[in-house]
Amino acid sequence: MKLIGSAASPYVRKVRVVMAEKRLDYQFVQENVWADDTTIGHSNPLGKVPCLIMEGSEAMFDSRVIVEYLDTLSPVGKLIPSQGRERAEVKTWEALADGVLDAGVLWRLEATWPKRADGERSQAWIERQRAKVLAGIAAMSKGLGDKPFCSGIHLSLSDIAVGCALGWVSFRFPEIDWRAEFPNLDRLHEKLLQRPSFADTQPS
Repeated sequence: MKLIGSAASPYVRKVRVVMAEKRLDYQFVQENVWADDTTIGHSNPLGKVPCLIMEGSEAMFDSRVIVEYLDTLSPVGKLIPSQGRERAEVKTWEALADGVLDAGVLWRLEATWPKRADGERSQAWIERQRAKVLAGIAAMSKGLGDKPFCSGIHLSLSDIAVGCALGWVSFRFPEIDWRAEFPNLDRLHEKLLQRPSFADTQPS
């Protein structure tokens, strides 16, 4: 398998962490989708990463689709329950984490995209997305409570998605001090960083 992505992308990191936890072999091909000479469109017409290429198969995207597929490839470390309320809970955690990232990406693009002049940037839009990021992080803390992991007592995709989201927020918005405000999230994040899957994929 070949994974096309960026070391800075939290969506790509989520896939890489799952790959590591599932002990799956793959080739990581870095791609800057914002570069004028990007070739990502050859694999994903939406021009986005991550994109998983399998031998003899079409490309697979986006991160939620990819991680669900990867979890079926090996019985090692099952990350997504197969059915019922437990499955819905894990997928809801993933949706929350990805929603924080979606808002954060929109915030950052509005504030920094070089092809938009300063006078064209909307502070109201930035504040709207920032509020979503902050509300999402607060909801993560409330949902985690005093549990060892987001969905109970074992690592699941819930924790991987949340950990990748929190790591990216710190990477791109260091002024958001979620660690001090939500010590339970800080404890979870530090615990995740003890795992090679997280330590080896920190955004850069």
